[in-house]
Amino acid sequence: MSTITHKLAGKTALVTGASKGIGAAIARHLAAAGATVVVNYASSREAAERVVSTITAAGGKAIAMQADVSKKPDIDRLFAEAKAAFGRIDILVNNAGIFDFAPLAEVTETHFHRQFDLNVLGLLLASQQAAAQFEPEAGGVIINISSLVSTAAPAGASVYSATKAAVDAISRSLAKELGPRRIRVNSLNPGMVETEGFHAAGFEGSDFQKDVVSRTPLGRIGQPDDIGRVAVFLASDDSGWVTGQSLPVSGGSS
Repeated sequence: MSTITHKLAGKTALVTGASKGIGAAIARHLAAAGATVVVNYASSREAAERVVSTITAAGGKAIAMQADVSKKPDIDRLFAEAKAAFGRIDILVNNAGIFDFAPLAEVTETHFHRQFDLNVLGLLLASQQAAAQFEPEAGGVIINISSLVSTAAPAGASVYSATKAAVDAISRSLAKELGPRRIRVNSLNPGMVETEGFHAAGFEGSDFQKDVVSRTPLGRIGQPDDIGRVAVFLASDDSGWVTGQSLPVSGGSS
């Protein structure tokens, strides 16, 4: 993580699902830009504390807070605890999410609800809380982590792709609804990124990865830091005239 700057000084950011991967990178980069960061985790307390330690060791400020953001009571508690700790929330990054590829014949109600409850409903309920807590004069920023699959829709990913298409639609709708309150809402759409989930799914060295790289003008898959840097842009005044957009961060792949 780079030296602390002041681009987000005085701001408090809450990043859901920030104990690893893209969420952890976003938390680190927001902190490096001067924000105080709430590192949310569902079950990986040790991993979340490692993210916090990395941030504080670099001179930033962060705290880990547990909540399963697929559950409304947990979301309500998370935002109440964050406000009690820091007095305000200025930036929400809806990063928590899961992916589970399955062909149509294997789609079940459990497969569907597990992904939609977290990727879509949890995102909506967290955004609801954030919008209620943002200070009226200052407004706020909501960044929804979507994916290129929202439009690429690979075979075997119908439910996951549907959740991310919903995220993009929600971002556009909320941008229109919340814009008069000075709340900007955008989705950030990564391509394939090397995360713990990438390795757990067995994508490393797979034909799927090779195909993605072959169609990526920059010739590689992404790293979490590639996403973290763009999140800082969307969170800061540098993007003050940007809302309702789905921003691909994919090395040029589509």
